[in-house]
Amino acid sequence: MFSSLRSRLWLSYALLIVTALGVVAIVLFVYLIRNPLSTRQTLERLRTVQTAVLQSNEQPLSLTAERASQNFNVRVLLFSKDKQILLDTHAGKESALPFPKKKLLVRNDSLVRDENKIAWLYSMQQLPDKTWLMVATPRPRVLLANVFVNDFLPIILQSGSIALLLSLAIAFFFARWIADPLQRVIASARALPSAEAKPVDVRGPLEVQELTRAFNSMVTRMQASQKSQREFVANVSHELKTPLTSIQGFSQAILDGTADTEDARQQAAQVIYAESGRMHRMVLDLLDLARLDAGTANITMAHVNIPALLNAVAEKFTPQLQRAGVNIKVEADTDLPSLTADGDRLAQVFTNLVDNALKFTPRSGLISLRAMVVAEEMLVSVSDTGAGIPAEAREHIFDRFYQADPARGGGEKHGAGLGLAIAHEIVGAHGGRIGVRSRLGEGTTFDVFLPLRSTQAGTYTGKQVHK
Repeated sequence: MFSSLRSRLWLSYALLIVTALGVVAIVLFVYLIRNPLSTRQTLERLRTVQTAVLQSNEQPLSLTAERASQNFNVRVLLFSKDKQILLDTHAGKESALPFPKKKLLVRNDSLVRDENKIAWLYSMQQLPDKTWLMVATPRPRVLLANVFVNDFLPIILQSGSIALLLSLAIAFFFARWIADPLQRVIASARALPSAEAKPVDVRGPLEVQELTRAFNSMVTRMQASQKSQREFVANVSHELKTPLTSIQGFSQAILDGTADTEDARQQAAQVIYAESGRMHRMVLDLLDLARLDAGTANITMAHVNIPALLNAVAEKFTPQLQRAGVNIKVEADTDLPSLTADGDRLAQVFTNLVDNALKFTPRSGLISLRAMVVAEEMLVSVSDTGAGIPAEAREHIFDRFYQADPARGGGEKHGAGLGLAIAHEIVGAHGGRIGVRSRLGEGTTFDVFLPLRSTQAGTYTGKQVHK
């Protein structure tokens, strides 16, 4: 019955309320035992008699006191200013009453005991002549049952019941205020991984609001991840379909004899070889991305000479640059510090960037590789003098399989569109970042920032470094 959070919260509030009301009831009951209704009524009667005695014009005071004692069945005493008894209407009949002493811890105590320890209730007032007038009567005997029935039950049944019902209603409201937003989070969580799952309204206490915001953020990221996965599968399928179609077609041509000449068979074999090589490279790139995503890619950290690495990359592209009629230039600041990184992985990054720049640089164009230190980071820039990348393409340039329309001069013209995505992941694994700057008609620059104080030399697997 009380398995849900809402019912448990309500039960907790209810127990607290009942406990608080129970404490109040006990305190009230103790008070009523010590000061029952009969005692309060007796004190009020004594004050009335005292007022009547003081307002009487009869003289002497002793006559008024005796008459009041007889008429109201009370004991009237008069104390001198030095607290000695001057008058006692019950002298000789009852034990002497002392002048009441003030008690520091008890306020408005109207009880005094005579020489025989009999308790008397009294009302006392000082007269103009500094004497003290006391009106007293024996304290009435109180039965516990009478106090419970006459004094305690009426108060508890009326005010206590109203307070309990009102408190339980408020407790129910607060329980719903806390639990309802959580119920909506649970309902939305059960709807996952549906793409139609919507963010939950942020309501309730601060902690519940923070939980709801975190849940909404998780849902947004999950839906974005699902969308990315669907696009990824669709793109892989599309990229594999073309080479597979070519391989299947030319293989069929060889099998059914359509390629009946040596040149035709040679052409078919060449296409099959080229397309299978393309598929092989794409599979390797996908495996690379998968390992980088999972944090299982082995990255061997060592001291890397960046100028030497950039010169090696530029030299590797010499045949392609000569065929395309494009020049390449490497510039590096003198006294550049060595960088702790994986040299092979960084070479893969800059190879992808140079390869991408070569695709969009026209004949007689220039590709520049520059290295410098900027604010505790190594900045390596790869620039070209191509047509530039449109702003809408720049936002997706590092997305997997993204290929901007070649007619607009952005994206990768050839390949599966994984080169820049791999470069982005490798730079991120080094604790760095990569960005792009471009102006249409003027060229594009990719900026790679790598931390100088990077992970110590060793083997980096995911997030751990092993010496």
